[in-house]
Amino acid sequence: MLFNTPTYSINKIYALVDCNNFYASCERVFNPKLWTRPVAVLSNNDGCIVARSQEVKDMGIPNGAPYFKYREVLEKNNTAVFSSNYTLYGDMSQRVMEILEGFADRLEVYSIDEAFLRLNGFERFNLDEYGLNIRETVMRGTGIPVSVGIAQTKTLAKVANKLAKKNGGTYNLLGHPDIDAVLEKFDVWGVGRQYTKFLNRYNIKNARQLKYADDNWVRKHMTVVGLRTVWELRGISCIQLEQAPPPKKEICTSRSFGKPVETISEMREAVADYTSRAAEKLRKQRSVAGNILVFITTNRFKDEPQYTNYIQVNLPSPTSSSFDLVQHALFGLEKIFKTGYRYKKCGVLLTDICPADQVQTSLFGNNKYDPKADKLMKVMDRINRRYGTKTINIAASGYRKMWNMKRDMKSPHYTTDWNELPVVRAGFPDSILMKYLS
Repeated sequence: MLFNTPTYSINKIYALVDCNNFYASCERVFNPKLWTRPVAVLSNNDGCIVARSQEVKDMGIPNGAPYFKYREVLEKNNTAVFSSNYTLYGDMSQRVMEILEGFADRLEVYSIDEAFLRLNGFERFNLDEYGLNIRETVMRGTGIPVSVGIAQTKTLAKVANKLAKKNGGTYNLLGHPDIDAVLEKFDVWGVGRQYTKFLNRYNIKNARQLKYADDNWVRKHMTVVGLRTVWELRGISCIQLEQAPPPKKEICTSRSFGKPVETISEMREAVADYTSRAAEKLRKQRSVAGNILVFITTNRFKDEPQYTNYIQVNLPSPTSSSFDLVQHALFGLEKIFKTGYRYKKCGVLLTDICPADQVQTSLFGNNKYDPKADKLMKVMDRINRRYGTKTINIAASGYRKMWNMKRDMKSPHYTTDWNELPVVRAGFPDSILMKYLS
């Protein structure tokens, strides 16, 4: 069935699989009634609209728009509005990626809702049917609709993916008779806003014009990274897959509070909580940090006394222990906190990050390695991965957390909490499935 098309004289084949309206689609999976209603998902503290189903986009509501400005329009159109449920979205993303791994020899998770697949050796396959097979398998396995774009480079696969969203969910640029005509309708992917403005000044306003730009000029003004993008537009693959993302050099965790924080006790809880989260991310990439920055700030949009400050704390020796990092973060907080202000936000930033097995020890510093503390951190992480985030938490981060961000319309943790598992009442309607596969 998959060997009907002629062989293409190319070296590489890439597919970009993109989940359609991902956050909104995740909400629809567990509530079939939502498939016939517009869906919007809000940012932290229910402030802005960060995800929209196609119906909401058709209302003319832009991404990132303040919720309060469009609340009346959304209600008038019977829109289901949800607070962000990142635990659910992250778990659903992992399920999609696990399915995609079975369709290629290599996969790069590009973002929470996108992945590149390398299809080298698939030249004789009917790739249009293969793309449709990917869509059907992901839909049946997770309930998430996806679009599949196929081309000989990652940049062209991005173009194909955009075309797929308007052409039945799959689009194959391999052997296309007039790629230039396609590129003329697209902006350039992967060059950034500032480069886009720069290119416009030189009358390069679409991907086709950039494709034929002089190599020496591109290298001079856009460095070798920009030149690779130009070659990719010409069909020369030179941006490789990243199967494992490089370790982060900085890790930041910060949130706006659900209500203003005025006491040092509540601020301690928030700083300890955010530091614990940052430490988990640090251990996940098997790194340690040598410096921690703590910052606090009031709401600059309010007509009230304003105060913003931060402090950097150099650690005696690099560590990934939540206990050590929280201890030093709270030490720094004591130095900068002032009473008499209504704080809107705080956060921590871990820097001087290096691999845990490449720590530069100090001749006079405290380099003592505590195997018991290391083992305890591993046990905590394992329990939290299995039973859900914050199953075990550091006591300093508090219990009630009245300062926590506002999420009044959050859906349950359907896939990560035993107490919130969905109850199956009926099968997934075939009419709805075919609608999103047609």
